[in-house]
Formats: sequence, structure tokens, C-alpha cells
Amino acid sequence: MKITLLTVGRLGSAPEALLAKDYAARATASGRSLGLGPVEIVEVEARKPGKAAEAEVLLPHLKDAFVIACDEHGEVRTSRDFAGQIAARRDQGVRRLVFLVGGADGLDPSILAAANGKLAFGPQTWPHALARAMLAEQIYRAVTILAGSPYHRD
Repeated sequence: MKITLLTVGRLGSAPEALLAKDYAARATASGRSLGLGPVEIVEVEARKPGKAAEAEVLLPHLKDAFVIACDEHGEVRTSRDFAGQIAARRDQGVRRLVFLVGGADGLDPSILAAANGKLAFGPQTWPHALARAMLAEQIYRAVTILAGSPYHRD
């Protein structure tokens, strides 16, 4: 199952971008034997400001995908539960799993309505660049949990 982190905005070589790419590469390498991956990060940028313009550039990337939107009103999951949800999607035959990270103002209501689920990182507010790195790390952690690796400790 291909996993995509679809993000609004380009980070270039910011430290958070490099960290997210590193975790995505680790998850890709570790997930192959589990039927997970590749894990990729796709950055999009709207030509006009606002959530509606961002929705226009996100929508084409959502076709034929199971979509999880990162949203402050989403579900908070433990790492083990998160891993279980990824495995469940894989086992249900989902071919593409897309996680959405919106811009500074969040995701447009049309995108949230199109998502199959919502995920929150807790009640705190996180910078979007850091949210990408945190999401990539949690995907890597999920892969290691599913592989039985000692990376995750309860």
C-alpha cells in the first residue's frame, strides 16, 4: 500500500523537511516486507491565497485514495492504534493511503468532507512544518510496530 503525506506549502531544505524525508525513507525501507510503501511526501502550493485555492490543488491527488485529514478536531490515537489502523487499511485492500496536512489556516471544509477520517496530534497547536515531521515519524513508528521492531516502547 502506497502511503503519501500530501502537504500544503513547500519547505525546501528546512530542518523539518529533512527530518520528514528521513522518516519517510526509513518507513519505505522497513515497510517493504509488510506491503507498506513507498512512503512519499508530496508538496503542493496554491497560486492564490486561502483554503479554497488550496483545496483545488489538493483534490486531484485524492482520486482512488483512502484519505485521512490532519485536523484539530480529528481523533487522537495511540501509536499502536495508529499502526493498527494502517494495517487494517492495507488488509482491506486499500492501495493508496493519503494523509493531508493543510496550510496555516487548516483544510477547506470540502476537503474535510471528502476525507475518510480525521487525525489530530492532540489539543496543542503545532506548526505545519513540524506536523509533517511528526506524521512521518508516526508512520515510521507504525511500520516498526507492525514489524515487531523494538523502536517503539510502551
